[in-house]
Amino acid sequence: MNIYAIKAIYRFEMARTGRTLMQSIASPVLSTSLYFVVFGAAIGSRMGEIDGISYGAFIIPGLIMLSLLNESISNASFGIYMPKFTGTIYEVLSAPLSYVEILIGYVGAAASKSVALGILILITARLFVDYEIQHPVYMLGFLVLTALTFSLFGFILGIWADSFERLQIVPMMIVTPLTFLGGSFYSINMLPPLWQKITLFNPVVYLISGFRWSFYGVADVNVFTSLAMILLFMTICLTVVWWIFKTGYRLKN
Repeated sequence: MNIYAIKAIYRFEMARTGRTLMQSIASPVLSTSLYFVVFGAAIGSRMGEIDGISYGAFIIPGLIMLSLLNESISNASFGIYMPKFTGTIYEVLSAPLSYVEILIGYVGAAASKSVALGILILITARLFVDYEIQHPVYMLGFLVLTALTFSLFGFILGIWADSFERLQIVPMMIVTPLTFLGGSFYSINMLPPLWQKITLFNPVVYLISGFRWSFYGVADVNVFTSLAMILLFMTICLTVVWWIFKTGYRLKN
């Protein structure tokens, strides 16, 4: 294992965050804070409790997950797309690095930034609404696993994309709508029976449900089912990445 090479990629990607603080940190924190002000303080004060939890506190896991998914995908996809765009990807591929080491460097940096952002949003939420974390270890575990999984997905997206438009279309047109429809602002038990069954085909439901359970001990889906779904999606992403490096798909041509 070439630790020095992994550190070089990791530090380069982390340094990029320092050069884009407004885009990488300030913007998502500000956007999420506005959600807390509007939905948590303004609207939430006029709504009843959900599963015994105030509405402002109930939406915290969903809002963190919304930012976490988007930032994980964005960080990882942009991190691998730019070397492709500039042509420096060939220097990385020709270096004495295994594909595993390249993956650890890029995905590890993207996941680290996303986890840091999630924790920062969690701290910021305390300014607007009171909440509790009943299972902090599980909360951190869900946070890290989700960041790693969607950073892998973003890595795949960055390799697949051949333009900046394609780089943005999946997060904007697919991931964000699925997150909003995945129980970020409501419990799926509030839906009619038919829509409850349909909603279970949305993979984001399992992420938000498991993450919310770690806070308040309530969930729309069994917590072990949520964990299994995350691990399944991670396995699929790892399989796709293995195939990409094996075939050189959009890397060597």
